[in-house]
Amino acid sequence: MDLLHSNGVLIIQHLQRDYRAYQDFLNFMSHVGDPRNIFSIYFPLWFQLNQVVGTKMIWVAVIGDWFNLIFKWILFGHRPYWWVHETVIYPNQSSPCLEQFPITCETGPGSPSGHAMGSSCVWYVMVTAALSYTVRWKDKSAVTLHRLTWSLLWSIFWIIQISVCISRVFIATHFPHQVILGVFAGILVAEAFEHAPAIQTASLRTYIKTNLFLFIFALGFYLVLKLLDIDLLWSVPKAKKWCANPDWINIDTTPFAGLVRNLGALFGLGLGINSEMFIASCKGKNSCKISFRILCIAASLATLQLYNIVKIPTHTECLFYILSFCKSAAMPLTVVALVPYCVHSLMRTTEKKLN
Repeated sequence: MDLLHSNGVLIIQHLQRDYRAYQDFLNFMSHVGDPRNIFSIYFPLWFQLNQVVGTKMIWVAVIGDWFNLIFKWILFGHRPYWWVHETVIYPNQSSPCLEQFPITCETGPGSPSGHAMGSSCVWYVMVTAALSYTVRWKDKSAVTLHRLTWSLLWSIFWIIQISVCISRVFIATHFPHQVILGVFAGILVAEAFEHAPAIQTASLRTYIKTNLFLFIFALGFYLVLKLLDIDLLWSVPKAKKWCANPDWINIDTTPFAGLVRNLGALFGLGLGINSEMFIASCKGKNSCKISFRILCIAASLATLQLYNIVKIPTHTECLFYILSFCKSAAMPLTVVALVPYCVHSLMRTTEKKLN
């Protein structure tokens, strides 16, 4: 692994030295790959366009991030910004100098990359969903158009994934092999859900059982290894020790923070999709109207940006996890039930006045 890591450091140095002019773009692409964008941007857009795709997107994101957590605990992957200081392969304390950025100092293990995995799985869902509309075309000209669309969308997919991967390597938060592993792991998770139609008809009980299984397995795995004197939070002290600026350390990047956030999102989706408000609005006569969908998308995106403004207190870890779960659950619940029901009620009131 030392050879893999040292070669990765050379690539990071090359990127930071020769591609500094693209720093703003690479930082932007790192934000594009942030898994949190799935819940606040991609999901609100796609759920109103196609509820099947939107539902699948949350399941893929949650299960994919859960596997990412388990893989990170198993693989014990170092991050470049602390590895260069702790490795013994460089003689006479001549460790390479890697520049750090405000988004460098993530506290969890590094392999596989969560950003690369989250980005690849959700973009895989979006691309395959878009192509499913064109594959039904039968005439000869439409087949040619489908092929062109196929080439265009998959080209966009790989451009985005490569850009996200380079951005994560550039900021020294991942080695190249970690982002490559993340991309292909995300694709595998997304492809698996192409063959899991049962999630579309899952009851609230199924959502709760799934949440409990994911939480109990992760917590049990952590506790069993802790009894064996293996600390799965070993990366947190390293991040705090070697981060260039203590203010860049964020509790939101710890392993359990991601787990709680994803469990909250899945619970919120289950609660919303099995609610009376969802049935009355998204399954009613207004649900087919373009105006209804556009209003729902606009209102959902605006409301979720307000949610992002609300900062959860971090001074008490237990309180942070509870509030993070509630906030994460509120986001899909808002998109699936609260906003559509309000829009539905507003349109129904307007129609009554016109009549």
